[in-house]
Amino acid sequence: MSRQPLPSPSAEHRMRGFEPAFGLMKDALRVAGESRGFAVARLLTHWAEVAGEDMARRTRPVKIGYGKGGFGATLTLLVKASEAPMVQMALPQLKERVNAVYGYAAIQHIHLTQTAATGFAEGQAEFTPAPKAAKPADPAVAARAAIVAEGVSDPGLRSALEQLAQNILTRPRPRTSG
Repeated sequence: MSRQPLPSPSAEHRMRGFEPAFGLMKDALRVAGESRGFAVARLLTHWAEVAGEDMARRTRPVKIGYGKGGFGATLTLLVKASEAPMVQMALPQLKERVNAVYGYAAIQHIHLTQTAATGFAEGQAEFTPAPKAAKPADPAVAARAAIVAEGVSDPGLRSALEQLAQNILTRPRPRTSG
């Protein structure tokens, strides 16, 4: 089965030259944003400019919901629990900045959430797990690893070689059936 050649670009398309990447994906981004209630995609794409660098580090817009019969919308922001009190104090200024993007008082309320309204996996706050405790090395394996690296005079390289030897000596061996 042979491939069909691609149609040649139109004269108008060739005259434009290179296009910015956003130009190629703006329709898809607009559709995705509108499905979450964002009539202005700039609120998503330029959140750091809209909210300010400090607020953008603490928050992320998740959804805009429109109430029945009421004027204005509710902006839902994803925020870590530890950052929520500081964000809560800055909400009036943030609401003014967001409404400036729309050009009118589109947002009446800002709701803070710790997870996205659509699901935990899509918009979860960042959590860092506790570091795992290092297992003490087996003395016999450590001695064999030290023998491997004993001829090296550089202490950093010797330590790295000892660690590599310990890793190789302690890794599980594949079982052979036979």
